Amino acid sequence: MSAPVTSIPTSNGSKKRTQTEPAAVRWLLISIALVFLTLFLALPLFAVFSQAFEKGLTVYLAALKEPDTLSSIKLTLITAAVTVPLNLFFGVTAAWAIAKFSFPGKNLLITLIDLPFSVSPVISGLIYVLIFGLQGWLGPWLQAHDIRIVFAVPGIILATIFVTFPFVARELIPLMEAQGKEEEEAALVLGPAACRPSFV
Repeated sequence: MSAPVTSIPTSNGSKKRTQTEPAAVRWLLISIALVFLTLFLALPLFAVFSQAFEKGLTVYLAALKEPDTLSSIKLTLITAAVTVPLNLFFGVTAAWAIAKFSFPGKNLLITLIDLPFSVSPVISGLIYVLIFGLQGWLGPWLQAHDIRIVFAVPGIILATIFVTFPFVARELIPLMEAQGKEEEEAALVLGPAACRPSFV
């Protein structure tokens, strides 16, 4: 069975012929995607919420007041309060540099931004242990100065930053590249006089 061919009108009025998949192929792909989302997203979420509310809403609300729960919530808020501004600063700076300038090492910077996508969080945690652990490169110096990184709040913040810092840059780079530099170059040519309001 051959795939149907459809015609799509283009901007100049002509019709562009495109080949689409048969209905059976489309439904098969949609079914695979739905099964994948159900197994790896919907079922885990359902299991978490069903076990959380298994003994009732009263027990769940009482668990929120326990010291361990409050400590976990506090740690999450501290990590987010430190991580989000740092990721925002790094992401905007890196995206601006990559989209607006050409410089030596630009491809290396892009590769480093994409690195957390290809490195397992387990490997990144092992790297931090090898650097900041008791037997790591900086471990004896940190221990001598009573500074804890691994298995402490700074280690959690560093691991979170490593995993999440590419997202801001990766969202902004295509946007800044599509925006272009024409407006900035025009403002540079016109100078500050073009920005002054004119009064009659």
